[in-house]
Amino acid sequence: MTSSTPFGLHSGYKNETLRLWQSSGSELHPHNLMLPLFITDESPDAKQDIPSLPGVSRWGVNSVLEFLKPNVANGLSSVLLFGVPEKVEKDANGKAGETGDNPVMEAVKRIKAQFPNLTVACDVCLCPYTSHGHCGVLNEDAEGSINNEASLPCLASQALAFATAGCDIVAPSDMMDGRVLAIKKKLAEHGFANKVAVLSYAVKFSSSFYGPFRDAAKSAPTFGDRKRYQLPCGSRGLAARAAARDVSEGADMLMVKPGLAYLDLVRETKNSFPHHPMFIYQVSGEYAMIHHGAANGAFNLETTLMEVLTSMRRAGADVIISYFTPRVLEMIK
Repeated sequence: MTSSTPFGLHSGYKNETLRLWQSSGSELHPHNLMLPLFITDESPDAKQDIPSLPGVSRWGVNSVLEFLKPNVANGLSSVLLFGVPEKVEKDANGKAGETGDNPVMEAVKRIKAQFPNLTVACDVCLCPYTSHGHCGVLNEDAEGSINNEASLPCLASQALAFATAGCDIVAPSDMMDGRVLAIKKKLAEHGFANKVAVLSYAVKFSSSFYGPFRDAAKSAPTFGDRKRYQLPCGSRGLAARAAARDVSEGADMLMVKPGLAYLDLVRETKNSFPHHPMFIYQVSGEYAMIHHGAANGAFNLETTLMEVLTSMRRAGADVIISYFTPRVLEMIK
């Protein structure tokens, strides 16, 4: 049998420069990272450590500014905000999410005032603000099923409120059919068509990797689960259809979530829509696994983290949403 490489491959990556050339397109720069932040209304100066996410905290609208200063100095270019309301009155439709009582509204204003060049994205979902903890409005039936049509105007109104507060991106994570179109229409009707982008959690799976996040965001459903609207982990077809749906409705950017266990779908989605920026969310469970594995001596944290992030870039991710972002910025500066 004749070898296709009769002289071998080793000469092509014998030193660091050659190895970098062979890895072109998978490098990590600050603009490839987005930092998720939890915003609480406990007090403006709050800092609530999250036991299930060591090293991650919930922040008040003042304390988050101090936390951001060194990260922005290290090159942080974007953040993704999640509201953790503890004082608002929650209802069946999540109305509080679109009012000034949502701590994200004030956080957006203060962050943009202090860091005008920082790109601010806001997660759009009803679950933090509903009494039942689900991501959409529910039908009044025995199983508490999702009322997709009733959910769309609620999500669009929340997105508009974030846009009015001054964010750059709205990021619907609810997985309702048609929400991207509803949001784009609402933004256009109010003069934000060319001012606020939509980052769609297009390929979002139902996953046990979200466990620490639900603790951090205090957003676990009060009954049942989210398997009827988040994607089943084994489905490639639904992933492709969900991404195509959101592109057809005008999504500016796409996301696959979780990350490491779904790199095949990152690549497939990027191949299908090569002109849409591709985001991947290294979710809370992934963060916790790496943190605890390193803490218990299984591997070196920084070496393993860079391997994981590089693999995400190699798979097609343009931006990685990660709780490790502050540490990575220190590593690559």
